[in-house]
Amino acid sequence: MSAIDINEIIRQVTAEICANYETAAKPAPTDEYSPASLAKYIDHTLLKPEASLDDVRKICDEAKKHNFASVCVNTSYIKFVADSLEGSGVSPCCVAGFPLGAMIPEAKAGEVLCAVNNGAKEVDMVINIGAVKSGDWKLVHKDIEGVLAAARGRAIVKVIIETCLLTDEEKVKACAISKLAGAHFVKTSTGFSTGGATVEDVRLMRQAIGPEMGLKASGGVRSYEDAVNMLKAGATRLGTSSGTKIVSGDGGA
Repeated sequence: MSAIDINEIIRQVTAEICANYETAAKPAPTDEYSPASLAKYIDHTLLKPEASLDDVRKICDEAKKHNFASVCVNTSYIKFVADSLEGSGVSPCCVAGFPLGAMIPEAKAGEVLCAVNNGAKEVDMVINIGAVKSGDWKLVHKDIEGVLAAARGRAIVKVIIETCLLTDEEKVKACAISKLAGAHFVKTSTGFSTGGATVEDVRLMRQAIGPEMGLKASGGVRSYEDAVNMLKAGATRLGTSSGTKIVSGDGGA
């Protein structure tokens, strides 16, 4: 696909979504979620650079106890996590190109290939944020497409667009290009930049991708109330290090 084709598609989709978003009614908070019911949405996450093997073992044990959707770690721990979770129903997940997303596409794809070969079933890749800001949609598309090719159908791919660094128009374009490339999810944030998920961003992203594609809210989801608000806004997965607190119904920060 040529850069011209991508640019035209992105332009058309963005114009349509932005026009609809301006007049769209906000969803009413009518759904009810019990704390225990939230477990299936949670990617139990530990991405701190100082995380030890014992720390990772602990979150794997917690994930199995509560039946979380996945355990999400840096790629250096993915084999340990995959082995620890085998047969549990909890998916081994890792990040790629984390947290900046600024490496060449081949390097990001190489990291993903190694991760999948070591048992990753889900991969959260950071989009090339600089390319988004530059309007280089050909490079953005190549980057995502390379990760999907490396995953080879063996892992779900989520694209982290880092909403805190983008304008609303750029958020819509990043979602559109992710969907165009064939990603399974878009995700709000790394949690390592200037801000995390917001209800408004989740609503905008859901409108941009439509009803079928996955949407992960991540960064600052720390309480039961935070989690429910993100799900009501359109999220289908939650990235958080506070999973055990959330399923206990804790409403604190």
